[in-house]
Formats: sequence, C-alpha cells, structure tokens
Amino acid sequence: MIDKLDFILALAREKHFGRAAESCGVTQPTLSAGVKQLEEQMGVLLVNRGSRFQGFTPEGERVLDWARRIVGDTQAMRAEIKSLRSGLTGRLRIAAIPTTLGMVAALTTPYRERHPNVQFTIWSRTSIEVLDLLENLEIDAGVTYLDNEPLGRGVNMIPLYRERYCLLTSSDAPLGNRATVTWAEVGQVPLCLLTPDMQNRRIIDGLLKTAGNASPPTLESDSMILLFSHVRTGRWASVMPAKLAETLGLTETIRAIPIVEPEAVHTIGLVVPAREPMMPITAALVEEAKRVAPMLEG
Repeated sequence: MIDKLDFILALAREKHFGRAAESCGVTQPTLSAGVKQLEEQMGVLLVNRGSRFQGFTPEGERVLDWARRIVGDTQAMRAEIKSLRSGLTGRLRIAAIPTTLGMVAALTTPYRERHPNVQFTIWSRTSIEVLDLLENLEIDAGVTYLDNEPLGRGVNMIPLYRERYCLLTSSDAPLGNRATVTWAEVGQVPLCLLTPDMQNRRIIDGLLKTAGNASPPTLESDSMILLFSHVRTGRWASVMPAKLAETLGLTETIRAIPIVEPEAVHTIGLVVPAREPMMPITAALVEEAKRVAPMLEG
C-alpha cells in the first residue's frame, strides 16, 4: 500500500506519469499498474487519464491528502526507530526564500554541533514553492514569511525574527548621505529588485505603490547575491532586509539606510509539517529554532 501511495505523491509533484515513475525508481507501466491497483482497492477512479496526466478526481484529491499523512507518518516512525538505535542521522532538507538564506547558517551551524551525523540540503525557493514542497513531503522544513500571505493549514510555525527594510546604495549616490529615507523617496531611485514571483518583491511593490510610485525596477533577478553585486558597483540601488544586508557585508562605500514612513515589518519563521509525532530530525530543528530566535531578533 505504501509504495502505491508514493506513486500518488509522485504524480502530484511531477504531474507526468513518466517523470513520476522516474522519481520513484520504477518503470512507467509499473507506476500506472500500481495506481490502477489502488483504484481497484478503493473502488473509485483516482486519476483523470488521457494521452497524459490530467489531474486527480475529487476522490483522488482526498486520497492524496491521506497519502501525505500516511506516508509522512510512516517516514516519521522509521526515522524515530532508527534514531533510538543510532542517534540522529540522515539528511535535513530545507527550502528558504532568498531573503533569508543569509541567516540559515544561524540554524544549521549549532544544529550540526549537536547532531554531527546529520547532513543538509538547502534550496532557494519562492514562498509558494516552500509550501508546495512541504506539502508534498519533498522537504522537512521551510524558512519563509509567516504573516504576509496565508500559509494554509497543516503547518506549524516558529517565529525567528522580524524583517525590516533598508535602501542599499552607494554613499555618494542620491540619498546616500541620509540617516533614513521614505518609501516615496525610494520610489524615485532606479532600483534592482527580486523577480515578481518572490513575496519580498510583492511586499516592496505594495509599499512603493502606496507611496505613490510604482515604476518598474531597472533590473530583476531571483538572486540576492546578483542584486548585491550590482549595488557594489556604486551604480545601482536596491531594497533589502536589514538583516540580509548585514549578513552580506557592507563596504566603506555602500550604506544600508533604514526606510521609514511607514516602517514595514514582517515576521520570518520556520515552518514544518503539523504532524505528531514529528520526524526526530525535524523536531531537533524546531528546538534549535526556539533557541536561536531570541538571538536573531536581538
């Protein structure tokens, strides 16, 4: 049964029979036969078929919800039994929105000191992708916004710090000698920003629009490092979270100027599946997040 539920999860992720089979390490006929057997056991059609995958039936959507719960619980059970025998081992998979990547080390470094046999894989993803990956059991945890767009049910949230924004610009550029700037003033500066699929960009666009300026940026990228490298040339400016600007490191000629009027604040936190008992490797990350949160906020 579990292997057939894995097939359903793979179809939800890949939306393609061939790719789903490849991700499960089986042939496409094997996957199709497994889904068909599951349908026969349930007595209902789960997948809309044509020349290609056309989505799940309403019954299939409910089976998908149960598959996520059953497979997740099975993985948690196996991991807990293994940890009782040999301590925490395995790979911790984390997806983080780009503006938080600079602080992920504040979680993973002390975690590794406590659990040296755990390995890490960290991806940069949009906030929507973080939740999709978490729902489909492709990651163990995410780092994202907690308060700007709905997270939906099925996740536990651990606040880490509050994100505040600054204008990153050269000291000899317009506004470069200011102690603070307003969003209206920021809107008059040519900016390089994240791409529109990023929640950070949607937040900034909303603030600029409210301030009366919705001019498009002069450069867009999904990489904060690329944006920062352009600012360091002295010919570009950007809006970045203050904590990220600190992490990337300022030079003598690049300033991070707080943006006020209004001061925008959003909560960044860890999100994990709302499942009890929790995967031991994930539970340890939650405990680490609770320990480091006061230091991050401070």
